[in-house]
Formats: sequence, C-alpha cells, structure tokens
Amino acid sequence: MTPDEYLEKILSAQTFDDDDPELLAIRQYRKDIEAILRSHFAKSKPSIRWAGSMAKETMIRASYDGDMTCYFPDDETEAGSTLEELYGACEEALHGSYDLKQKASAIRVRARGGAYLHIDLVPGRFTDSAKADVFLHLTTGDKERLKTNLDVHIDHIRDSGVREAIRLIKLWRVRNGLKAKTFVLELLVVKLLQGKKGVAVAEQLKHLWTEFRDNTENLSVEDPANPSGNDLKPILDEMRWSLSAVARTTLTSLEALGWEAVFGRVEEDDDGGRGARVNILRSAVHIARPTKPWLREE
Repeated sequence: MTPDEYLEKILSAQTFDDDDPELLAIRQYRKDIEAILRSHFAKSKPSIRWAGSMAKETMIRASYDGDMTCYFPDDETEAGSTLEELYGACEEALHGSYDLKQKASAIRVRARGGAYLHIDLVPGRFTDSAKADVFLHLTTGDKERLKTNLDVHIDHIRDSGVREAIRLIKLWRVRNGLKAKTFVLELLVVKLLQGKKGVAVAEQLKHLWTEFRDNTENLSVEDPANPSGNDLKPILDEMRWSLSAVARTTLTSLEALGWEAVFGRVEEDDDGGRGARVNILRSAVHIARPTKPWLREE
C-alpha cells in the first residue's frame, strides 16, 4: 500500500456517511435550536445558517462541529440595539431548553445536564443591507466587536483545493492532544500549501510538518475576511511552539516507523454491507491521550 493509498483509507474512516447517527443527531439538534430562535425572534427574522466544519466540508469523526450563525438585519433593533444585547437575547431564547456556555464570540450549546452537542451558536448583526459582512460581539479581550464574513471563510477553506490535507492535519492535532485553534490551523495549511495543490497528500503533510518544525518563528496567517482588523498573531503565538515540537516528533517517527506511527494501523474488513470497512487501531506512538470524540470539543 502506498502512502497516499494509506491516507485515503484514513480519510475514509474519518468520513461520515450521510445517514450516520451522529450526523442525523446534529441535524435534529440544529432544527430544534433553529425553531426556538425563529419563534423567539419572529419579528426580527434573523438569518440562520450552518457554519464550521459542516459548511467548510472539513469534518472528521474524531473532532467535528455543526456550528450555526444567527445574524440579524443591520437596521433591526427588536432583538437588541447593541451586539451585546443581541448576544444576550440569543442566550435568553435558548435558556431553559439547553445548558449554555459563553465563548469569545459564540454560545456553546449543550443538552440539559451538560452533554456535548458539537454545536456553537454565533450571534451577530449584518453591517449593512448587503448582508455579507457582520459584526460579532466579543465577550473577552479589549475589543468589543469583530468584523467578519461567513461566506469568505467558508469559500476560503472549502474551495482551497487542500481539504484532504486540512482534514488529516485536524486528525493529527486530535491524536496528539494539540491545543491549536482550528480556524487558524486551517488557514496555516491553506497558506503553506498554496504552491503545492497538485502534490500528493503524503508530500503535502511532510511539507507542512517540515515548515512547522523548521520555520516556526516565521509562520503567519491572515483572516481572509478582515486581514487588517482581526489580528490572528496572538492565537498563532500560543500554538506555534507546540506545533513545532509535535511536528519534529512526527517526522522522526515517520522516517523510522512509517505512516502507521502517525495515524495508526488500518485493517480492511468486509462488513457484508456497503463494501469495505476500515478499522483504525490506535498506535502507541504519538498519542498524548486516548481520543474520545464524543467528549472532545473543537
């Protein structure tokens, strides 16, 4: 089996079927949350959409989300006159039906009792009638708001031409317990592979890990939706040295032991149904702690 055939099997094992119970569950939760929001904000008529890895088509079984946006018209004040009030109004709408936790610009939605649903709700207000750019309320830091654009983010990642590498790097992050912000990691992959879209995925990954290891201090990314107004350097600074350290170990293990030392051993087993099933067996090499997707938060 070639490296790329191996990686293709890894990706296959990390890909949801359309009727997988996990996807059916997250879609149902989304419908329920959307119904509550539309009823609560009937006069405001917010735009509610998929976001996160679901929209970007970068989902993996080991770490996934079904994030949602709830964006209000620029001239609408029924739900709140400020961004902070809109954020609070969304919390109020869901309070009682779900357990909620504030994040930097989102609301983490959990089932009553705390079960993780893989859903964050991102409230915001469109900047104008074009309904493209939005302002988000920030619950932490010195800034009160952030300007962004959901479509720009989705298009930048989904249409990057390197989604396979993105998904594998996300799996690598999970298997190594890396504290790396997904959005920044995705942007880093897209930037570093700009000139290597036609290269085999195995070579793309080795290039990424080599850059993480050897070019640590010079790694940089920009928010494609707001390059001058959203400084991502502090987030990247928090993760660049851990990326470097794990990349170094990864490349050493890859050279000495092969790809199974990075992503685990694969075994094909005829399940008698929809063809071959790939079983990923956890390798002792590289894994900081056992992966428990049902508990992990992206």
